[in-house]
Formats: sequence, structure tokens, C-alpha cells
Amino acid sequence: MAEITTRDIRNIVLVGHSGSGKTTLAEAILFKTGTINKMGSIDEGNTVSDFNADEKDRKISIDLAVTHCNHKGAKINLLDAPGYPDFSSAAISGLGAVDTAIIVINAASGIELTARKMWDIAGKIGLGRAIVVNRMDSENIDVTKLIADLQEDFGRQCIPANLPVGIGSAFKGVENIIEVSDSPQTTEGGSPAKLHEQLVEAVVEVDEELMEKYLEEGEVSKEAINQAIPAAIAQGSLVPVFFTAAASQTGIEELLDSIVACFPSPLLGIKRNLVEEVKTENVVETEVDGKTVKKKEITTETKFTPIEPDNAKMIAQIFKVKVDPFVGKLSFVRVLSGTLTNEGLVRDTKKDKTEKTQNLLLVQGKDTSPCTKLVTGDIGALAKAESLSVNDTICSEDGKHVTVEDIKFPIPMVMLAVEPKSRKDEQRISESLGKLSEEDMTFSTGRDRQTKELVIRGTSQFHLDIMLARLKSRYEVEVTTKQPKVPYLETITAKAEGHHRHKKQTGGRGQFAECYIRIEPRERGEGFEFKNAIFGGSIPSNFVPAIEKGIKEQMGKGVIAGCPFIDVKVEVYDGSFHQVDSDEYSFKIAGARALRDAVSKAKPVLLEPVVMLEVTVPSTYMGDISGDLSSKRGRIMGMDSLGNLQVIKAQVPMSEIGRYSTELRSMTGGEGSYTIEFSHYDIVPSKMTREIVARSKKEEEEE
Repeated sequence: MAEITTRDIRNIVLVGHSGSGKTTLAEAILFKTGTINKMGSIDEGNTVSDFNADEKDRKISIDLAVTHCNHKGAKINLLDAPGYPDFSSAAISGLGAVDTAIIVINAASGIELTARKMWDIAGKIGLGRAIVVNRMDSENIDVTKLIADLQEDFGRQCIPANLPVGIGSAFKGVENIIEVSDSPQTTEGGSPAKLHEQLVEAVVEVDEELMEKYLEEGEVSKEAINQAIPAAIAQGSLVPVFFTAAASQTGIEELLDSIVACFPSPLLGIKRNLVEEVKTENVVETEVDGKTVKKKEITTETKFTPIEPDNAKMIAQIFKVKVDPFVGKLSFVRVLSGTLTNEGLVRDTKKDKTEKTQNLLLVQGKDTSPCTKLVTGDIGALAKAESLSVNDTICSEDGKHVTVEDIKFPIPMVMLAVEPKSRKDEQRISESLGKLSEEDMTFSTGRDRQTKELVIRGTSQFHLDIMLARLKSRYEVEVTTKQPKVPYLETITAKAEGHHRHKKQTGGRGQFAECYIRIEPRERGEGFEFKNAIFGGSIPSNFVPAIEKGIKEQMGKGVIAGCPFIDVKVEVYDGSFHQVDSDEYSFKIAGARALRDAVSKAKPVLLEPVVMLEVTVPSTYMGDISGDLSSKRGRIMGMDSLGNLQVIKAQVPMSEIGRYSTELRSMTGGEGSYTIEFSHYDIVPSKMTREIVARSKKEEEEE
């Protein structure tokens, strides 16, 4: 085959709901192009995409699989993403590496949750989109309704590029709509001539000359339409719909032909920005004590510049990392401009490090092969580049310090506290969890500063179960888990005064310090303010820092329930000292205990973290979900519709949703999903506060 150029590359990712047949579709494409000599199956665990042991055992996709094939002179980089919303990180990585997203729909089930979410994300990042209605050999299919649903939910730009000939067991092929067939074959889903007209109207929107010609003459040539289709897909005015039955390979050849002829190459499809910090130095004049003083002032502005794919300078981005205990680390890369070769060094601009590129590879599922170069738009991997992480930008070693805009991932908010089962694993657990978090941008780990627990975070309980199973199988580390402690905070709601006189005589030199303080609440987020308001030397100035230190230490330990104390102004205004017995230690104790005295009079409260919960469920479950959220002290903030789905937004205390992943799955039969992000801290109801304080005192006594 002739050398591949950027114009010959098609980068696509298969996304959609679990069960739509994405992995089988990928397998059919690889088989049809001669890349593999036999189609594997999910049941037999021998597909190219699902090669990890846990994917084979569970018969589901968990990771993003990278494959490639050639068809009619084009190289197709084909990425297969998991359909479970629990593994959204992998799908989002795939969307960040391609020019076109193919949303795969199960013909029998119609538009499902993950398909809608992937449609939205692909649109927000400016990808071209296409739809494949797969499993056309299923029973109970209504093609006309499917097309109507697609156009109602996703827009009128969703137009069939072909139509099925027969459905169910009678599905035997497709009829081309782009070039209307003259054959009298019976089709499902509407009039080929009418759909062809809709398609032409969608395509001419992207070209003024074509639009004028079409309006004047009522038609344009097939050649002109074919040339304009890639731009129409890239700009979103056309979303072609294809029909397939991947298991029997029906419609696969036609899909491949359209990918090559109609889908945008990276020359049209790369819509990524370089992010650069531009520093400007200005001289400003200010008045100090009546005199004009000149001062240098540096302002920093973030500049976004669209990447030009035909730029000679090499710029690439890491979109996926795989850490294998035996093979080592693979960093998956997409070249955005220039050429990446295996004969030199590249610069990681985020970490300001250099990496060797002598281990450049092409990837086919779990297999790799050496590669001499990757041209603009191509996808491959770098082995043994240990410093590289997802979202890192690499460029020529002498390149300007620029970075590519990050692929944005959701923040993981489902948490578990973990402890190693064996003491021998205490040293290894953090390192092993760190390697897992390198691979999955929605899995994180860290020790909670407030509760001192080692906490892992993911998108759902199922997601965390998978990651802990990998921790055991890959790194032989087993853990016990529990719900993490809620990171409560303490504060006050009124002004008060406090006093403490510290006096201790034990023979020899004693200890003495006395201080009086005033406290008042500050606005949420304003933090701690300390003021020295002592007059007349009642406390020598050299002891005041010790009072502040004692107060800060007590705030860190908490006053009413052992939780960090926040947002308070403290003013020390009086006290007394002893010429011999006073020292910094004594005043530190006096400051801490004066704070405790003041807080007890200042209407103290506990604060709890509140999250914004966004729950997506079929409309039939809306009442159950709303009622359940209300029972969890949730406040409904709004509702939106997504076709036959409802999106409920609510603010809910974090303490109420520790097991929400399991509860939602139970309430909706697995049809619901949710996202969480931190919202704010709010006051805990007084009854709950008493329970938490009592529990804290009991734990303190037991310790």
C-alpha cells in the first residue's frame, strides 16, 4: 500500500449504550477489511477489542480499545469505547482523539442513555457525528419510527445515508440514499428520493456557491455533493444514518465505503486549541506618602489558538495511558500537526521534560508493531515513556512552550475508604492505586486531609468494584472497604467572648498565661482572621504569635466534634503574664482554651458538604426518584427532558448518598445514571448535630 498521508486518514470512535453491538461492529469492520481472518465473538472472549481478563469474564467492554484497518486506500483508526456509563472516562478519551463519533444504536431498543450522553459530548467538542443503527436482524423493529425519533431527539440533520432492504430475519442489505438507486428494491423507513433531497439540502448549507446553484437550478451534480459531504459532517449540518447487522456483516461494506468517501479527514476534523499563557509587563505609577512611585506590573492572559493540521511543527497529545505489570507503560498519542518520528526526543511541555521516541508503535487491540513515524492526524503509542500522562502535550524538543487544551473528564464523586488487608501491603497500596488512576481519569485516590482515611473515588460502585478487582489481580493487593467519614466542618453563627487563665505549679518554674478574646463569624470561604488588639502591654508582643498558634492548632483539631473549624475572626484584647512563669507554651494553651470557651457561647454549628446531583432516568421513574431525593433532605433545583428521559437536578447532603449508586440501580433496574459535583457547605440540622457530636465524643473516649 502507498504511504499514508493525512488526507487518507479517518479517525472514528464507536460510542453508544451497552448492548448496541459496538464491539461486534468493530470486529466486523476488521474482518471485512481483511485485518483479521476470523470474526471473534464476545461470548467466546476472542474479539480484538475486549482483550482484558475482566472484560472477557464479564462479557462487557471496560477500556477504550485502539485498532486500525485499511480500506480502499484509506487508513481507518477505529476506537471501540465501552457503553456502560460507569466507564465514561474511556469513551471520553476516545472522543478526544478522533474527528468523527459514530453513535451506535440498537435497532430494537432505540435511543438509550449513553447514546444521548455521547451525542451531547461529541457535539460540545465539535466532532463530526454519524449514527449506525445496528442489529437490524433483531425482531420488532420500526425503522420509520426510529428515524423520526432520531430527528426529534437529535435534530433534522440526522438523515439516512442508506435504507434497509428488509428488516429482522429478512434484512439482506441496504440501498444507497446518497446516490439514489434506480432499482425498484423495497426499502423500509421512507422514500429514497425524498430522503435524498433532504440530504442534498443539508449538504449545500456548508457551501454558498452550491447553495446558490441548488436554489437556482433545483439540483447539483453528484460529484459536487460527494465533495461537500465531509465538510457537512465536520460542521454538523449532516449526520448520516447507516443500517447494519454486524454479526452477519450486512451493511458493513457500505458503511466502510461511506467512511472513506464521506467522513472528514484530520485536515477538516481537527478542532483543538493550543493554550498559551502570554505575559505582559507594564509600568504603572502609584502614589506613596505623596510621592509618585513607578512599579512593574505583570499580567498573564490565556490565549487559545486553533491548531492548524498542516502546520510543519510537530504537536501531539496523550489521550490514553495503559500500565501493564509485565509489558510496562504505553502512552497512546494522536498527532495534531507535523510528523512524530521514532528517531529523536520530544518535549513534554506540561512537565518540561524530554522523552525518547524510539519506541513508537501501531496498536491493534492488545498487540503492537513497530512504527517509523506518525503523520498529522494519525494515532499510535509510545512505549517506555514513563513521565507521560493523559492530556500531556508533546512537541519537537526545541518547540515553543504551548499545550493542547485538555480533554475534559467528569469529576469522580462516589467514594470508598480503603485499608490493606495485610500489613505487608501498606507500602505498596498507594503506588498500585496510583498506577490504576493513571489509566482512568475518573478514578482517583488520596488521603483525606480531614478524616485521615485513604479514599478512592470513581463514577459508581460498579466502577470502584472493577478497579479494586484489578488492584488484586494485577498487583496482588487486597483491601477492606467502608463508607468514608463525611468531612464535616465547624463554625460559629454569633459573636462571643472567651477567656482562659492557665496556671500550673509543679515545683521550680511554673506555667502562667491569661488571655481574653472576642470571636465573630465570617462569610463562608473567607477563612481565619487574627487581630492583636492589646493595649498597654498586658501581654508582651512576643507572646501574641503563640496565642495565634494555639488558636490555629485548636481550629485544626475542632472544638465541638473534632472537625476542622473555619471562617472566624479572632481578636485578642487583654490578658496578663508573669515575669518568670510565662512562656510561649503557656500562651499557646491559653489561646486554644480561650477559643473553646468563646465557641461554646457563639452558637456553634456543624457544616456538611452538599453536592449537586444530576440524575438521568426514564420518565416512568421520575416520581420515585423525586420522592427519594426529598427523603434524603434533597432540594430539587430543576428538571429537563432528553427525549423519553428526565434529568433531575438536586442539591443533596453528601452524607445521604454514600450508597446512591446501588440504590439508583435498584430503583430503576439499571436504567438510571447520575453525576455529582461539589456544591457548597451548609449547616447540619440541630438534631443531627447532637448525634454527630455524641458519636465523636464516644470515638474520642474509645481512642
